[in-house]
Amino acid sequence: MKPEAPFVPDAAPRWHAVPAEQAPRQLEVDAASGLSDAQARERLAQYGANALASPRRHGPWLRLALQFHNPLIYVLLVAGAVTFALEDYVDAGVIVAVVLINAAIGFVQEGKAEKALEAVRAMLASHATVVRGGERHEIDAAELVPGDIVLLESGAKVPADLRLLRVKNLRVSEAALTGESLPVDKHTTPVADTAAIGDRRCMAYSGTVVGFGQARGVVVATGQRTEIGRIGTLVGEVQTLATPLTRRLDQFARQITGFILAMGALTFAYGHLVREMPLLEIFLAVVGLAVAAIPEGLPAIVTIVLAIGTRVMAQNRAIIRRLPAVETLGSVTVICSDKTGTLTKNEMTAVRIMLPACTLAVSGAGYVPEGGFQCEGAAVEGGRDAALQALAQAALLCNDARLKHDAGGGWQLVGDPTEGALLTLALKAGLDAAEMSAATPRVDEIPFESEHRFMATLHHDHAGHAFVLLKGAPERVLGLCGDAGDGQAFDATAWQARMEEAAGAGQRVLALARCDMPAGTTALSMSDITARFSLLGLVGLIDPPREAAVDAVAQCQRAGLRVKMITGDHAVTAAAIGRQLGLTAEAPLTGADIEVLDDAALRRAVQHTDVFARASPEHKLRLVAALQAEGELVAMTGDGVNDAPALKAADIGVAMGNKGTDAAREAADLVLTDDNFATIARAVREGRVVFDNIKKSLLFILPTNGGEAGVILLAVFAGLALPVTAGQILWVNMITAVTLALALAFEPGEAGVMHRPPRRPSEPLITRVLAGRIAYVSLLMVLVTFGVFEWVLMRGGSLEMARTAAVNMLVVGELVYLFNVRHFTASAFSREILTGNPVAVWMSALLIGFQLVFTYAPPMQQVFQTVALDAATWGAILALGAAKFLAVEAEKAVLRRLNIRSM
Repeated sequence: MKPEAPFVPDAAPRWHAVPAEQAPRQLEVDAASGLSDAQARERLAQYGANALASPRRHGPWLRLALQFHNPLIYVLLVAGAVTFALEDYVDAGVIVAVVLINAAIGFVQEGKAEKALEAVRAMLASHATVVRGGERHEIDAAELVPGDIVLLESGAKVPADLRLLRVKNLRVSEAALTGESLPVDKHTTPVADTAAIGDRRCMAYSGTVVGFGQARGVVVATGQRTEIGRIGTLVGEVQTLATPLTRRLDQFARQITGFILAMGALTFAYGHLVREMPLLEIFLAVVGLAVAAIPEGLPAIVTIVLAIGTRVMAQNRAIIRRLPAVETLGSVTVICSDKTGTLTKNEMTAVRIMLPACTLAVSGAGYVPEGGFQCEGAAVEGGRDAALQALAQAALLCNDARLKHDAGGGWQLVGDPTEGALLTLALKAGLDAAEMSAATPRVDEIPFESEHRFMATLHHDHAGHAFVLLKGAPERVLGLCGDAGDGQAFDATAWQARMEEAAGAGQRVLALARCDMPAGTTALSMSDITARFSLLGLVGLIDPPREAAVDAVAQCQRAGLRVKMITGDHAVTAAAIGRQLGLTAEAPLTGADIEVLDDAALRRAVQHTDVFARASPEHKLRLVAALQAEGELVAMTGDGVNDAPALKAADIGVAMGNKGTDAAREAADLVLTDDNFATIARAVREGRVVFDNIKKSLLFILPTNGGEAGVILLAVFAGLALPVTAGQILWVNMITAVTLALALAFEPGEAGVMHRPPRRPSEPLITRVLAGRIAYVSLLMVLVTFGVFEWVLMRGGSLEMARTAAVNMLVVGELVYLFNVRHFTASAFSREILTGNPVAVWMSALLIGFQLVFTYAPPMQQVFQTVALDAATWGAILALGAAKFLAVEAEKAVLRRLNIRSM
């Protein structure tokens, strides 16, 4: 007989289709004794460690260097170098200082984001129990190799991809890999070669968790060759998208750089050729123009606004991995969410009880034993309804799960989620687990087996009565029942209809039954399980939506965001949850449906449904791509390894930090530490506030820079003396950037921020309305600054005094404009002008202090060529500042009359 070909990773068979007894032979290992130590060492050298590749990160030096990668910074550095070459050391020093401050702020904030991520990272299985040389050993999971025989037990993480050889009541939680909320019963029988990963019941995959039972399996794949590794490779192939903010800022930087260079060249040519100004003088004027026009504080301000948004989100249990992702959340038009653990609690809950006489609705969610019962809208007292008490007693006693309080006062399940739901149901009905177990102790049991699909327990009371409780699949239990416990004939057809109704609502249905046994019975065998049971009732269970998620979905929809649910769970369950969440779920698309649709058909299909079920990682990628092709800005949420590729492909990926996998967190931009969809809604609001504040910063910086540049242009083209020097301009830009512009980063959200539709992805950073405001305020700045400059000269003041007055006029103009710009179009004359943002008041006071030092301190006078100003000059400056403030408020009143509320 020809020997089996040895295992080769690059030509591995579909192990789920290989018979259990054949898999060890193909891997050249004895299933009983396992590999020898020598074989294990050889294979470890051949296949490498059982570990995923470490993510690549920027080193500190590269991260620092990238802070200078901006066209505006390039122009500023060139201006600084030329100014230094001309021996204008003061201006050159100020330019370099501004650039370094911006770089330092960005470097520190990105470092904080990386540390925040490290704080929530989790690890895969660290140890594995193997059989080597006929002996049982516990080894580092990284040392596993193909062919190792691995032993699994309840609570263990599966350390590699295994072909199961022997199982004993094995259930594995595969939610991280497939999205299915319930643990999966495993067996050793091979399945079809084309079976989806969620249907490969003879396999156990790396990173999943054993919920119950024991097993022996042979390692068929390690490291990058596992299903987790395959998904990791898929993640690596996905190109990271630029965020809307980075795209807009890059485009803006290129545009303004080109504009500044063109204006500089035109000004130089005009001054030198037409005005015949000396070469050095016109060159210094052009440098002053560039310094005035370049919003050198913008990168720092944007970074600070994003960093503050990051801090606010962290306080609200959302950790940002990359700063621009803060704003991206405010721009999304579609949120694609995983179901299990994100929209739902990932805690099975009994929501329906079908008793012989009526059907009860059960309130409360998860494992917290709080809630009640209703029959057709009327409350039912659990302790007084005999039928409910009988079913609750069976649910509590025929059960191996336990509930306990954790350190935080919550409830934690120890055991199977389905049994946890039944135990919680019994506690809601008023039963006490300890008292009931003492009054009717368990004598014997038949544990759940996939072959017979039920669990049976034998109990006795202290009066000598014995009885058997039965819990299992309805179709199996109903076949063992002769009556419904109410003295009426057993109507199997009616019970079947009630069961199908619950299943149609996405609920998993369990049946509970009871029969009396002869007094003194102490043992239970399969021969005792005959068709003599009384059916106590059926229980419908589901992983229900979080209440906060229902509200959050509605809030997102009011804000113009579409919410779509993409899950690996079954279509019926997904549709039921989708309907409860308020999603369009009449015709959910399944993975099989997606397979047969081409890209164009899929793009049409995603517009008409919000629920996608039985989706693989590849399907999720296609769905994200289809939405993006329709012009949508997509946020993708998830917690499983299967979500990682789509998390990376989306415009913003949102991972769960509590129950989520390491792979999902690595691929995401945002990590939720409470795994709650409602946190996403809060983060979206904060993202919109962040973008508003970035636009307000632009609306503040650009007109003031435009006014400064306009002053220089007017002086050159009119043949007048420059009202301000390059060093003075940089002082104004730097000092207002770290005070007034910074204050806008703390501006609270405007009213109705979550009641307006999301911005169009194609909307430019500078809209027409915003550009009109910039031009209008720039003109006002030029007029008041030139007015003060010429007025001082006309009074006989020196050039230094006129320039000092012009600089202070610029600062006062910016100071009053800060209170204009805090609201896009709303009036500044409100109670909130002083209380809404106290940082603005404190920063204004700080700026006034800086300007007094600038004007009167001898060292500053020497550096910036300033002189003291008299009271008349200050009066003129303050009067023109007030006039400018009123002029901007008049423009805002016109916009309100035109019903324009945003920029």
